[in-house]
This record gives sequence, C-alpha cells and structure tokens, in this order.
Amino acid sequence: MKRVYVNEKWCISCHLCEYNCAFANSGETSMVKALKGVTIRPRIRVEENDRVSFAVACRHCPDPICVKSCITGALSAKDGIISVDSWKCVGCYTCICACPYGAIQPDETRGVVQKCELCTRNSCGEPACVKGCPNGAIVFEEREKKQ
Repeated sequence: MKRVYVNEKWCISCHLCEYNCAFANSGETSMVKALKGVTIRPRIRVEENDRVSFAVACRHCPDPICVKSCITGALSAKDGIISVDSWKCVGCYTCICACPYGAIQPDETRGVVQKCELCTRNSCGEPACVKGCPNGAIVFEEREKKQ
C-alpha cells in the first residue's frame, strides 16, 4: 500500500505541506478564502530543530494501536487507511496518547481528533502535502518491507 514518507535531508522547513494540507481539508475552492486570517489546522506538521526538519503524519500502521485504544470505535482501519469518524469521537484523546508517532492531533474547533487520511475524503488524488512540497521531501509511494 502507498504511504507518505519523508526524506528529512530534503526538508527545508517551509511549512508548505501544512498549508496545502489545511487547504485540501478545508472544503474551500480558494486557498486565500480558506486560510486568510485563520489559524491553520493541518493534519501533518513540520517538526524542526537546529539540525533537522521533518514532517510528521500518520503512518497508517498495519497493526494500529490507536484504533485498538479508541473507546468509541471512532478510529477504524479499512484498506490500510486509518480514518476518524468525527460523529463517534468523544474527544477523550486516548488515541493521541497511544500513537507512538504523535500523528493524531486534537481539532480544537470541534472537540474531536484529526489525522492524516491520505486525502481520501477530498479527492486530491495523491496527498496535498506531497503535491505541495517544493523539494520533493515528502513522497507518496509503496516501499518494500524490510525482512
């Protein structure tokens, strides 16, 4: 299955992946209308320090502990993609605590959680963060499992 991978050697901390993600999940047709004057709420985020920068997004684990920890069944795995049903989410944040990658975040505006769903709900084709990365530091590809 294809997943989002990050090559931190190429990441320049421009945060364009975050802006493209927030826009793609906003439901708007204009980036200016979607993001002007608002705090963006991307489902991917750039972590940086003085030596390395990299984007953090859901890894869509084959055996996802976040799904197992969800007390309401709001998180589910289907065809290798971990999704959130915001109608079922009660905002307990157990999944946030369980995720070993820090890829699930609170959505403060709605009191639920949000995470990368590989842009499956906004029909971008490939994830918007990948399309918007100017250096190709974020890729959407299938990789062989190491034995």
